[in-house]
Amino acid sequence: MSTLLVPYYEHPSARPAEWNAIVAAAPRLYGVVLNPASGPGDRPDPAFAEVAARLRAAGVRVLGYADTDYGRRPHPDVVRDLIRHRDWYGADGAFLDQVAAGPDEFTHYQRLAVAAWGAGLGTLALNHGTPPHPAYARIADLLVTFEGTWASYRRLSPQPWPGSTDVRLCHLVYGVPPDVDLAEPARARGATVHCAVPGEGDHPWGTLPHTLEPAP
Repeated sequence: MSTLLVPYYEHPSARPAEWNAIVAAAPRLYGVVLNPASGPGDRPDPAFAEVAARLRAAGVRVLGYADTDYGRRPHPDVVRDLIRHRDWYGADGAFLDQVAAGPDEFTHYQRLAVAAWGAGLGTLALNHGTPPHPAYARIADLLVTFEGTWASYRRLSPQPWPGSTDVRLCHLVYGVPPDVDLAEPARARGATVHCAVPGEGDHPWGTLPHTLEPAP
């Protein structure tokens, strides 16, 4: 089973070796989050289009990144981002970031899910960063129920998911030491998809998991 979700927010022309390593790891990947400019950007980027085509050819899901600002970002703006990801980069899924976790915002995200499906984006990942209301499992293929530091993750107790068992849970952890394999700790906490990177600070997702780092 493919267990690794890679949100790698670096430009392919600046980090070609790293992107080559991601493509080479295709059989291990659940998917790759494509994020040219905190979203698709204002115009197509040929370098991202090329790497997205390579990922698709290798059988990897390409998930277009869109920020939702916890439900505050207008619906048309998020949908515009998703359509640009589809048209410019051939994305076949969506990664919605900063997703609200409470029941009051569920209808907003249900509408976004319908728009994503209508645009042909068949895989929907929601990054709550914390366990959401179980209703969100009805619209998502993947729920990110933890995003944070390794120090915080070590204190996280296993929490059985109360909702549908059809959805997969994902944990995104940064500041992870090089000798740590997150697969087993993630499974113990209920997640079958994960990503562990060494990066810290404001831009941890500019680093790759240790197991994907290209040879020097």
